[in-house]
Amino acid sequence: MNKKRFLLEARDVLKLAWPLLIAQITQMLMGVSDTIMAGRYSATDMAAVALGFSITIPLLCFIQGIALALPPIISRLQGNKNLAGIADASQQAGYLVFSVGVVITAFIPFVSNIVSMFPMAPELYTITVDYVTYVLLAMPGFALYQWLRNYCEGLGKTKPTMTITVIGLMANILGNYLFIYGAGPIPAMGGAGCGAATAIVIYTMLIATVIYVRFAPALKMYRLFDTLYRPNLAVIHRTFKMGLPIAMTILFEVTLFSVIALLLAPFGATMVAAHQVALNFSALMFMFPMSIGMAVAIRIGYRIGQNNHRQAKIAARSAIMIGFFTSVCTATFTLSAKAFIIGLYTSDEAVYSLANALLIYAALFQLSDAVQVISANALRGYKDTTAMFIITFVSYWLIGLPTGVILGRTQWLTDEPMAAAGFWIGLFVGLSAAAIMLGARLLYIQRPSARVAS
Repeated sequence: MNKKRFLLEARDVLKLAWPLLIAQITQMLMGVSDTIMAGRYSATDMAAVALGFSITIPLLCFIQGIALALPPIISRLQGNKNLAGIADASQQAGYLVFSVGVVITAFIPFVSNIVSMFPMAPELYTITVDYVTYVLLAMPGFALYQWLRNYCEGLGKTKPTMTITVIGLMANILGNYLFIYGAGPIPAMGGAGCGAATAIVIYTMLIATVIYVRFAPALKMYRLFDTLYRPNLAVIHRTFKMGLPIAMTILFEVTLFSVIALLLAPFGATMVAAHQVALNFSALMFMFPMSIGMAVAIRIGYRIGQNNHRQAKIAARSAIMIGFFTSVCTATFTLSAKAFIIGLYTSDEAVYSLANALLIYAALFQLSDAVQVISANALRGYKDTTAMFIITFVSYWLIGLPTGVILGRTQWLTDEPMAAAGFWIGLFVGLSAAAIMLGARLLYIQRPSARVAS
């Protein structure tokens, strides 16, 4: 019977996860297409797009993190068959997420001052300011898109996310072509056009999601748009209290890798490039356990809503086992195909030599990364987001980064600074600490005596 229950949850987790995986990879490809198409216009425009992306991605991730509070809330209501409460809870989350998007858009008058805080060549400044301005104009639309996307995912409808993200990728490529290079009455805008295209794509994805939510037969019973509920500040506060740790966790993870790149800068462009190759490929492999984690958060919320804590526990264990097995496969592929992987990024021999060594660490990195991200998402399913945030902050910033700095930039433990290799060891140590502590917290929260805020 236990085996049957395990296989049931494993099947359902995978059923939810595979469309999320395709959506996550497609979303990454949007950034790749931006870089490639801006780079073909000019190296200056490509650099401006990279700088603009570095400024705006933390803001986008923050909105996404707040919206990620919604799936566990509504999956619990769905599991409890409280269909009437789903629309109300979802609208309260919508008020919150949209407000965050509007507040971020209000920074548009200060974009010039914000961009000027980052040292850059004068020819990059204007393009970067324009790119950031266009993306900020899309923040309310991005907030509403993330709200509706997480509404669908919380109800177990992950395929629409995949389909709409694919539509977004195609729209992104077309928009980049039109606005970067110009066509007909549309002038060539270079890197700034990439920002304009991004804004249009965001609103395109929002419209597609609204149409799906409004007319999909599978969602009619939840009646999201039938009744307009007034803002409930108490509910909004609870949602914000749950979403803020998720947003800060994502924000700290994004900024961690940016800080490491800056700390490697004194070692030269070759070292930074090799680090970027290993990091970029690891980010692609990370989409596998990340998708499984997003799926298990939904399943756990649903099972908790049914008051079936035993099945929620089985769902968490099955997800961790699937994720670990998947990471073993991706790590094996990373080690066995190092030459092929590096060849996709560069033909520079010096970069190749350094990246070849770093990919060994990247392979080990994937094992811990899978366990920690799935455990963190399982805690999100249990609504235990504050503990998730504290553990990841301690692991990344108080264990992983200091270890990386000591090994990579000092001679305290080694004869010579290990540079990028030292930072990758630090990342492995930090992620391993996160995997252990998050796993321990998950076991604690699953105890019958544990009490989690509903």
